[in-house]
Amino acid sequence: MRDIVFTRASGWIPTVIRDDDGLKLMLGAGADANHEPRTFTFPVTEADLAVIQEDLPRHLLLWAAVLPLCEAAGTRGPLDESAAVALLDPLLHGTSADVDALFRSIPWGRARLVAHGAHIGLLERGHVYEAMRTATETPNEKRAQEHHADRRRTARGVVLARLDAAILKYTGQYVHGSTIPGRKPDAVDPTLLPAVMRVVGTAEQASAGMAIGRDPRRGKHATDKGDWARMESAVAAALRRAHPELADDAVRTVCFLMCSEAAARSRNAPVDADEEHAGSGTGGGGRKTALTFTDDRDAEQKWRHGGGSTAAAAFWEFVAERSRPNNDVFTIEDEAMGEGIQVHFYADSLARITTLREGRGGSEPEYAVEYRLVDGMSEYRTLVSAFARGGCAALDRHGPWFTDVDEFERARRRRRESR
Repeated sequence: MRDIVFTRASGWIPTVIRDDDGLKLMLGAGADANHEPRTFTFPVTEADLAVIQEDLPRHLLLWAAVLPLCEAAGTRGPLDESAAVALLDPLLHGTSADVDALFRSIPWGRARLVAHGAHIGLLERGHVYEAMRTATETPNEKRAQEHHADRRRTARGVVLARLDAAILKYTGQYVHGSTIPGRKPDAVDPTLLPAVMRVVGTAEQASAGMAIGRDPRRGKHATDKGDWARMESAVAAALRRAHPELADDAVRTVCFLMCSEAAARSRNAPVDADEEHAGSGTGGGGRKTALTFTDDRDAEQKWRHGGGSTAAAAFWEFVAERSRPNNDVFTIEDEAMGEGIQVHFYADSLARITTLREGRGGSEPEYAVEYRLVDGMSEYRTLVSAFARGGCAALDRHGPWFTDVDEFERARRRRRESR
């Protein structure tokens, strides 16, 4: 049988219960193997109960001191009851000096005290008992999270000015720098918001006209790392010129904001949104009306004009569905014209292939094969779109092209060594 003797209104603060063995402090902490919260108990006296009821700061201090013992118990281990009981006398009945001395000698749950209103400056100076004079029963978890983030930055040697902090709060990355950034003006002190918006305006101007396309080599929703790096570099350079006082963390979060928004626009746009705006008049045999796509695993897909998507868009969808580390060679062929291109993602290259003579009477056909080095997804998109609009002839102006395989391999090695 278990009866609740004393509990506070706020959530997880430990409760005093009475069972067949007498009074006990009960708290939830840690998790079991199924990620469910574990519950621990250890005995307390009537004198301990009286202090717990009347003295919120000491109640919270006891909680902060016991939490590491619960965490040490892991998913199945028992609480070190002797160690927990040993905390009662100094924390509930000792002097302020006793409390401070104990907290200098044990691990403790700093976040719990900060969340419940502890004075951070006093905590940092080791005056734990005095810091709890401002304790509140209702926690402020955001305060604890921000304090933890500040400590992580301090460990990295990072000091934020007020504007830096405001920028991180505006993007929602003050606490968690790996979260997708957004625009949260309500999170910023109104007196600092105009300065924050000037910084963001600089970034918007620097990235105007730039885009981050998708990279179907890495799946349907992957973004082009090259495009991302170019936008990030442009925004960072503009911010450092216009706002040299900004900390690296502030510059980084604004760059992340601009790039993630551009990537989202690309993901939400039609696949062929940027494929058909390179213009016509590229020369060659005219826009393709029927093509065949194949991969390195003998998969095949036919495309015809008027089917609902452009040739380039259909090809990149084909690539996104089938591209793998062991499947990274794809071909586009115009069988009627006897020409095609083959992309080699593993080698950052592309080949254009033209049929010079059809095979007859058992003889093999004769092909002209030319190779080109490709610098990133943006160039692949340009070359595929050019072929779809005008065939191999439309690729003439997108050279240089290598007809000698050995010369091409030497060029590949030189590029690899220069990176």
